[in-house]
Amino acid sequence: MPKVVLTDKAITSAKPADGNRLELWDLRTAGLCLRITGRGVRTWIFRYRTPDGRQPRFTIGKMPAIGLKEAREQVAKLEREVALGGDPATARRAARNVQDAPKTFDELADAYFAACESGEWKPKGKRKRPHVIRGERDRVRLHVSPGLGKRPFATIMRPDVKSLLRKMTAKGIGAQTNLTQAIIRQIYNFAISDDLVLVNPATGFAPFADTRPRSRIWTDKELASLWAALDDPANLLDEEGKAIHVSEQVRIAIKLLALLGQRRGEVIGMERSELDLRAKTWLIEGRRMKGSRPHMVPLPNAAIPLIERAIMLSDAGRAEPSAYVFATDRIADKAIMPASVTHAITRLKVGLGIKGPTVHDLRRTMSTNMTSERCGVSPFIRSKVLGHIDAGGGALVSSIHYDSNTYIGEKRRALETWADLLSRIVRDSEQAHEPAGSLA
Repeated sequence: MPKVVLTDKAITSAKPADGNRLELWDLRTAGLCLRITGRGVRTWIFRYRTPDGRQPRFTIGKMPAIGLKEAREQVAKLEREVALGGDPATARRAARNVQDAPKTFDELADAYFAACESGEWKPKGKRKRPHVIRGERDRVRLHVSPGLGKRPFATIMRPDVKSLLRKMTAKGIGAQTNLTQAIIRQIYNFAISDDLVLVNPATGFAPFADTRPRSRIWTDKELASLWAALDDPANLLDEEGKAIHVSEQVRIAIKLLALLGQRRGEVIGMERSELDLRAKTWLIEGRRMKGSRPHMVPLPNAAIPLIERAIMLSDAGRAEPSAYVFATDRIADKAIMPASVTHAITRLKVGLGIKGPTVHDLRRTMSTNMTSERCGVSPFIRSKVLGHIDAGGGALVSSIHYDSNTYIGEKRRALETWADLLSRIVRDSEQAHEPAGSLA
């Protein structure tokens, strides 16, 4: 570390050897240093000692914007700050951290999701799965951002959150209201852990929406009407008398939801690598399952041409095949959004004059019919078809850790039986019986 009396001439002529960095320390002004890089960039540095023995460096600025005289004047000011117990370098970092910290609710939500995706934030001790984060992002985008997104997050209080949730329930939104409260609560828990706020405005009050479990299923007549619309929606009109358009991809996805009884996200995110169409099987990877366990779904005969058609539609106009059965029109490596199916069902119900049943109720409809006298499937095998963990009367630990049987034969017979019944319902609805347990 050469120490010299810095002058304008010395500064101009100084050059680092062999492209290395050179530091010239001023004998006249203690702690002042001129750092010269191999590219000739000259930067003024001030080094000082704190009471705890550290020797931080404070960057004053670059030449020629700051000359020798200005650098010495700046050091004099910094020395006074240090003498009074200050720590300029630490204070600057703190100010930058505050400046970079999120300010609005949307910025706080972005920080939360980034921490979830990186694994930094794991409130339950494990990383959130991608489809869970996607669902949370959708709820924030649809329900929170329009009203609270641009607000400074520290100014949002409990009455603001309750007002937002109250408006949702007034629109007839049920379970999504409670899920929206849950994601706001999680985002503020993250903010509390980072010392950004002290109070969580989404806690301290009961959920707004009714939390009773749903029991609605699609009646035979409703299933037949829905299937006919999926085959040909051309004559359906919305509330304004406009034609209802639902893409063929989405219509196929809805048919598979009814046939296979799997969850919306599992069907819409179906990957080609999970399929063996020759063996008529679909092995859903654990990362995509609610219980994080792989799930084998035997494919009934009626599902095969639907999947093949969906693959053909996904590949149309692409240079490279997509990894997904239901790929977007624009991005080859992403599946269409699960919300597309929900919106499609909502529009179709309007055109058909059906009220009540939802996308998820298709899963309950299959489950109810399977264990009725119409199909005669045991509750144990029905649970295996649905991907539930069911000990079937034995010890749960044995079922989880000591039984690797996929029950593929029993599940295949159950799904084929349901597919046959569904075919009779949608092809001959006038003679079909109401499903057992129908509440419609």
